[in-house]
Amino acid sequence: MKVALIHDHLAQDGGAERVLRVLTEMFPEAPIYTLLYDQKHVDQYLTGRRIETSVIQKLPGGVKHYQWYLFFMPMAVEFFDLRGFDLVISDSSSFAKGVITRPDCLHIDYCHTPTRYLWSDSHQYLNELKYNKWIKKIISLVLNRIRLWDRVAADRPDLFIANSRTVQRRIAKYYRRESVVIYPPVEIDKFSIAAPAEHSDGQGEKYFLAGCRLAPYKRIDLVVEAFKQLGGEYKLKIFGDGVDMGRLKKIAAGATNIEFLGWVNETAKAALFSRAQAFINPQEEDFGITAVESMAAGRPVIAYRKGGATETVVAGKTGIFFDEASAAALAAAVKNFRSADFNPGEIRRYAEQFSADNFKKKISDFIADNLERKMKEENKLFER
Repeated sequence: MKVALIHDHLAQDGGAERVLRVLTEMFPEAPIYTLLYDQKHVDQYLTGRRIETSVIQKLPGGVKHYQWYLFFMPMAVEFFDLRGFDLVISDSSSFAKGVITRPDCLHIDYCHTPTRYLWSDSHQYLNELKYNKWIKKIISLVLNRIRLWDRVAADRPDLFIANSRTVQRRIAKYYRRESVVIYPPVEIDKFSIAAPAEHSDGQGEKYFLAGCRLAPYKRIDLVVEAFKQLGGEYKLKIFGDGVDMGRLKKIAAGATNIEFLGWVNETAKAALFSRAQAFINPQEEDFGITAVESMAAGRPVIAYRKGGATETVVAGKTGIFFDEASAAALAAAVKNFRSADFNPGEIRRYAEQFSADNFKKKISDFIADNLERKMKEENKLFER
């Protein structure tokens, strides 16, 4: 059986890319089709893999400024010639699901979310663009055309897998498609529980942790504002980099209890998790891998009670919630948090259900069941 993996693009490293890496372990001979890739991501995680890109890879600014070519991405993904494959797995939060396959090919889409800037976050996306209102009107027309394509493209996969119940509901609302939920893989083994005496930054100062790819919708601004209000005794470390870094540093100006660490490698990140008082998840996530990573290190999570966190964080067992997306509500939750209320071993054991091995088994079983079903259906047609 010939298998192909389809991915939106390899220009950043996030949850979707982690799923792709596990899929490449499951299907080591499968080529990867993607709109474009940044060489540093390929060198780091996908060395030696056959990667097929679209024409956008070769256009001026196609890698560093791929957003310029948004309007051409639907056409570019349709140009991939997948006639030689029996099983196609698209790992998608935007365009990958729109590939065209032959009639007898089984196409499974692992959906991280219906395209955010076209559906659930379309108005927020436009409001945050740093253009005048006339340019925004033109962009809104472009998005409208792509939205029509996206809805048609959602009919192309034979089956949808949602990465959470939150995403499952969005798939039903925007695409009118059924899906099954298989949670994404978390590299549990990279994290370990630190001794209570190590719950500090090395200088004996206890800290809370936040971090991700710094983009406005991640709402790290709420965390910065909350800790600026909390002041001195509440120390915050933020890992990660991104377009929102400058704005966040301006918000934090003058707050000596807030430290920006920038990008950190996986080893440093694991150490940060294991020694933190708690990890703070302020945004509505599709799933939220970083929250589970914190739990894999035995550390509780302070989470906004929406989205994927409601499926991974158990109040009183693996963390606590706050109910309003405001700095004041988060600050109150931090004040009420007590590290001694949580058992690191119990938190770690709970996180193990999200391991890569569990993900691989569930995906393999899903594929096998549906290949068998498809074969039976084709045999019935042939008998007629």
